[in-house]
Amino acid sequence: MLKKLFPGLEWMLTYKKHDLRGDLSAGLIVAIMLIPQGMAYAMLAGLPPVIGLYASTIPLIVYAFFGSSRQLAVGPVAMVSLLVLTGVQGLADPGSSEYISLVLLLALMVGVIQLVLGLLKLGFVTEFISHAVISGFTSAAAIVIGLSQLKHLLGINLPSTENVFELLYRAVLQITSINFYTFFIGITSIIILIVMKKWIPKIPAPLVVVVYSILLVYIFDLHEKGVSIIGEVPDGLPMVSLPAWSMEAVSALMPIAITIAIIGFVESFAMAKVIATKEKYKVHANRELIGLGLANVSASTFSGYPVTGGFSRSAVNYGAGARTGLAAIITATLIILTLLFFTSWFYYMPNAVLAAIIMVAVYGLIDVKEAKHLFKIKRIDGATLLITFGATLTLGIETGIFLGIIFSLIVFIWRSANPHVAELGYVEEANVYRNIKRYPEAVEKENVSILRIDSPLYFANITKIEDMIQRKFLEQPSLHSVILDFSGVNDMDAVAIEHLNELFITYESLGKNIMLCDIKGPVRDVLKRAGWYEKYKGKIESHSIDEALATIKE
Repeated sequence: MLKKLFPGLEWMLTYKKHDLRGDLSAGLIVAIMLIPQGMAYAMLAGLPPVIGLYASTIPLIVYAFFGSSRQLAVGPVAMVSLLVLTGVQGLADPGSSEYISLVLLLALMVGVIQLVLGLLKLGFVTEFISHAVISGFTSAAAIVIGLSQLKHLLGINLPSTENVFELLYRAVLQITSINFYTFFIGITSIIILIVMKKWIPKIPAPLVVVVYSILLVYIFDLHEKGVSIIGEVPDGLPMVSLPAWSMEAVSALMPIAITIAIIGFVESFAMAKVIATKEKYKVHANRELIGLGLANVSASTFSGYPVTGGFSRSAVNYGAGARTGLAAIITATLIILTLLFFTSWFYYMPNAVLAAIIMVAVYGLIDVKEAKHLFKIKRIDGATLLITFGATLTLGIETGIFLGIIFSLIVFIWRSANPHVAELGYVEEANVYRNIKRYPEAVEKENVSILRIDSPLYFANITKIEDMIQRKFLEQPSLHSVILDFSGVNDMDAVAIEHLNELFITYESLGKNIMLCDIKGPVRDVLKRAGWYEKYKGKIESHSIDEALATIKE
């Protein structure tokens, strides 16, 4: 019972000593990464930088206890920060006390929405996000995030855009403006990260390049030669706060709160699912909603703003060796300690080294093999991946995944609306009935058509079955019976029953037979409630095709 309330207990009670090294390394690296990111994202959201650090403390600890992912790095992210600014700036001036108050209320609303969805067990909606969508989204988002770091790697100004082609074009135009010292730090950091990961994996390479780059900037005064550094990090602990609210404010913020709650969860869960698949454990959508919901409620309570699972930080967290939620607790603890005592230590850290860490981390998430595999196995799944991938690259991460989901749902609806129906013939050697298209030796019964339906029957696909039956009778005037093999039908709705009922009546009046055989239990229950076992006695009781054939009167 306690493990259901606190999923974090699962890894806490079974914690292994050999996981501590990876958790410590990942916690430290993500903390180093999150300090400048948290500040930058808060500024992007129109908030004082320190609020980004507040959002990087208590919410992380709360998620570690209540979330089901062991490696997801929760905290401020760029996408949510932009949504916050977009949704709140029309109600108050960014940076003002009223604006901050509204953002705190927004965080509370996002948390409550996610919490309610989780408690009502509505996380099943994520089951409609196909593997092809997640794979395409992950690969494209990795490229988007990696290339978004070009400005830090090259030391040039580039526009904030998720269209990678525009980004690359702008970068080429400014190729002569590259800061050599910045580029040197970035490229050498990438080389060190790759080499150490391959040849010295036990040593935390990200930590090595952070120390290396800080020393390089400090010793050679590179910050005076155009190398962008973190600079001053404000200190202070998060204060407990209860956001002021009114019905007018709640009403005005509700659309953006719902948007952030859903987009934040979908992106977070997609990333959590990818890592969990690689690590061979399962994340639960409802627990993730509850974990993220409580994290956002705590963000509001401790002067933060909406948080979710960060794509790049999760990649870094996982790549740095995180094994359990302890890595997140270590990250939060280190940020709290940093706010108290160590803000000055990061003054000389260059942005280029953070760019290098992110680029190397997300590169491993680009999965070309999966794309080839999907196209080989099922082209439509490959197309789903490609559409998600292309949309994410050109239109942005959140738009890309939503377009992918929409396309996959369209594919799902199309498949279910066009059920597979096989016309069966008798294979004498095996004494079975098989699809005549796949088994040339299968012999059709004279004046009888046997159709096997391999799908549930409902309002969207019953007309296809109806048309097929009518076409059989029209094309073969001598045909006196159609046997529907229901061995592949596991459900029917009222509309499907009504359509079949009309067919039975119509062809019975013409002296033709329509019979059902091998009906599964759930479908039998529906037909019994519809009164078919009294109305069509002798036409639907057969347990096999042979039994159905035996009851047909020539």
